[in-house]
Amino acid sequence: MKLSVLDRSRTREGGTHAQALRDTVEFAQQAEALGYHRFWVSEHHGVPGVAGSAPTVLAAAAAARTSRIRIGTGGVMLPNHRPLVVAEQFGVLESLFPGRIDMGLGRSVGFTGPVRRALGHDRRDAAEFGVQVDELLAYFTGDAAVSGYPATGLRVPPFVLATGAGAEVAASHGLPLVIAAVRGERAMVEAIDGYRARFRPSTWAGEPYVVVSAAVAVADTTEEARRLLLPEAWSMAWSRTRGEFPALRAPEDVLAVAMTDRERKYVEEALRGTISGTPAEAWRQLDALAGRTGADEVLLTTSTYDRAALLTSYRLLAETRPARR
Repeated sequence: MKLSVLDRSRTREGGTHAQALRDTVEFAQQAEALGYHRFWVSEHHGVPGVAGSAPTVLAAAAAARTSRIRIGTGGVMLPNHRPLVVAEQFGVLESLFPGRIDMGLGRSVGFTGPVRRALGHDRRDAAEFGVQVDELLAYFTGDAAVSGYPATGLRVPPFVLATGAGAEVAASHGLPLVIAAVRGERAMVEAIDGYRARFRPSTWAGEPYVVVSAAVAVADTTEEARRLLLPEAWSMAWSRTRGEFPALRAPEDVLAVAMTDRERKYVEEALRGTISGTPAEAWRQLDALAGRTGADEVLLTTSTYDRAALLTSYRLLAETRPARR
């Protein structure tokens, strides 16, 4: 089971977007040194607490500062872009960093109505995701009506980030699936089973390949690891009660908040399904997750206020990896 990293360039209270982006590039270097398989960045628009709005640009910066680890997007939201432009961007990345680029694709559109209007798209565009994937891949295979230089003839591994219908697109197009338990683990497992049952081999993948995304926090004690997840959980609760996704706050500040019952419920929901604990505890939970899902790879996505503690979490997990894995 491979272990990879997804970083969303989260801002921290008192910090700047510029610092969050520099932190992401530095994080890519550290993930490479620790032996992680991939390092991916995400796409968010108009979200105050997230600096990662241009994933291919950020991926280029991370690739330029690393030499071995695979670099990619988790993902480019295809309904927000023309497939030709996406193909050209990944063609440039692959040409500059051959054999190290992954093309993770999602079907989400902007988080709010004003953001969608600013992007020039609406929710209906997500329904065309499968058609957009076809067009995008045709630029690489040379089957498109025009040439998407420098993408034409290059092999950039595509992945589909999915919930619900997205898993069907991954299966019908014969592409690797990246999935998280957004709607609960049972729904995720059902989507994975459906993906494997309906998978059609393609020029991109001869058999199903499943990457499960999970929030993981590791520390010397169980309690300390759990605290690392609080800043992100509180940001989720804040966004669901106030409509705005804020910068990360320190765990002690979150614990000092007099939460309403509703806020506490959302925090608990955000923590549900996460993996945390000492290295031994975290590995047992990862093994159990892999057993329940049959995952080929786990994409770790963890956000917390203390960057040093975040990096320690990834280091502890990497350094305690059982020898037979």
